[in-house]
Amino acid sequence: MGRLLEHGDLRFVVLALLAEQPRHGYELIKELEERTGGAYRPSAGVIYPTLAMLEDEGLVRQAGGETGRKLYEPTDEGKKLTEETRTHVEAIFARMAEVAESSESSRPRIGRAMANLGMALQARLSRRPITPEEIDRIVNILDDTAAAIEKS
Repeated sequence: MGRLLEHGDLRFVVLALLAEQPRHGYELIKELEERTGGAYRPSAGVIYPTLAMLEDEGLVRQAGGETGRKLYEPTDEGKKLTEETRTHVEAIFARMAEVAESSESSRPRIGRAMANLGMALQARLSRRPITPEEIDRIVNILDDTAAAIEKS
């Protein structure tokens, strides 16, 4: 499907989300994760500098909020830029929806399989002492499986 966000897109997306409603940085992270079905979750190290940059540019301002949490909203200039980039941002949101749709069918099954693997490893390691040969065999199985997944 290609890249979800191109260089500079995140600032327009964040601005559009803030135009929908004032939000905290963490709420922006969760909203983007939700809109992509969990396929994309920006880190705090990406979101908060983006908010700071938008604030420096006069496009957003702090709107109060709970103690220790900054709530952001667009300024008039930010609202104007949101309108100017609406078509571009709607295309990004459409790509996010496509990613979410494709993720929804596979993620639960993959998550279940990963949980099964974790439980199997935990169960095996909690039984009798494990020999160096058994550890080598398990490590080889895991490495081979990772390689096969990468090739698929």
